[in-house]
Amino acid sequence: MKPEDCILYSGAANGAEARFGAAAERHGIDEVNFSFEGHNDARRRGLRVLTREELEHGDVSLSYVSKLMHRAYPDTPLFKRVLQTIYFQVNHGQEIYVVGTILADQTVKGGTGWGAEFAKLCNKPLFVFDQDRDGWFQWSGESFDLSKDPVIRHTHFCGTGTRFLTENGALAIDALFDRSFR
Repeated sequence: MKPEDCILYSGAANGAEARFGAAAERHGIDEVNFSFEGHNDARRRGLRVLTREELEHGDVSLSYVSKLMHRAYPDTPLFKRVLQTIYFQVNHGQEIYVVGTILADQTVKGGTGWGAEFAKLCNKPLFVFDQDRDGWFQWSGESFDLSKDPVIRHTHFCGTGTRFLTENGALAIDALFDRSFR
C-alpha cells in the first residue's frame, strides 16, 4: 500500500489519537479527525468538526452501551458527543486499531471501549494494543488473541484509544506505522 492512498480516521484527542495522527503525518498519510464544537483538540490537521445534525447520526443509548460494556457511563453532553464522534471514526475505517486495556470481560477500558465494541458489532478487523500486557491482540469474534506485529492492510483505517498513553503504547503506534509503510 502506498501511504498517499491511505486515510487515518481518528478523533484528535490527547494521547493515543494524537500519536496516531503524528505517525500518519510522518508517513505522508492523510488524516480525518472527527471532533465537535468545544472539544479540546490536540491535532488540527484534517480536523472535521461535526454539526449537531451529524452528531445525532452517531447517537447511541447510554443505557445500551452501559449494559453491553458491563459498566456505567456518565450521562453528560460531553461524553455523549465523544461517543458520537467514535461512531464516525469506526464507521469510516475499514480496519480498527485501538490502544488501551483489555478487561477480563473482553471489553476495553473506558470510553475507548465503545470504539472497540462498535468495531465488533460492525464485524470490522479489530486490533487492540493492551498497554498493561504490552502487546497487540486481535478480536477473533469470540476473544482477543495475541497478534504479533500486526500490519495495516486497508487504505481507510481508524486509530483511536486512551488519553492516558504510556511509553509502550506510543512506541507500539510508531512501530505499527513503520511496519506498515516502509
